[in-house]
Amino acid sequence: MRKLENSELERKSIEDFKKSEKTPLILVLDDIRSLHNIGSVFRTADAFLIEKIILCGITATPPNKEIHKTALGATETVTWEHHESVLEVITNLKKEDIVTLAIEQVENAFFLQDFKVDKNQKYALIFGNEVYGVTQEAVALCDGCIEIPQLGTKHSLNISVSAGIVVWDLFKQFNF
Repeated sequence: MRKLENSELERKSIEDFKKSEKTPLILVLDDIRSLHNIGSVFRTADAFLIEKIILCGITATPPNKEIHKTALGATETVTWEHHESVLEVITNLKKEDIVTLAIEQVENAFFLQDFKVDKNQKYALIFGNEVYGVTQEAVALCDGCIEIPQLGTKHSLNISVSAGIVVWDLFKQFNF
C-alpha cells in the first residue's frame, strides 16, 4: 500500500466546485463561538459538496484568519451567508419547502441511524451553540430533530464533530 500524493487525488478546482451539483443540504450554525469549529464545518461542507452554510447570530464570518486555519480555503468554495436571527432563517427555509432539522437531544427525536432521507427533498440542519445547543425556540420551529446516539459518560459532541457525523450519514444516503 502506498499513500497517495495530493496531485493524485483529482481534487476539484474552485471553479469546478462552484459548477458541481450540490448535496441538497444547508448547514445552519447558530451562535457558534469557536472560529476553529466554524472553519471545520466549512471544510466538511466542501468535502461533501454541501449547498450552503448559513451563519447566524454571533457566529463569525469569513474572511477571518482563525476560521481559515481549519477551513483551509473552503470559505472560497462553499457558498455562505450571515443572518442575525436563526428563527427568521428557519421560518424562511420552511417557506421554501426545505425540511428543517435541529441536531439536538429532544423528546421524540429521530436517532440518526433511523433517519431516512427523501432524495427529492432539501434539508437544513441546525447546529447550536457549543454550551447551550440549539435554542428551545429554534427547536420548536423546526420540522423535526435528529439525535446522535451516544453511549459514554458525556452526552454531547463538539459541534464540528456532530456536523461531520450527520453530514456524512445524510451524504451517504443521497449518494450511495
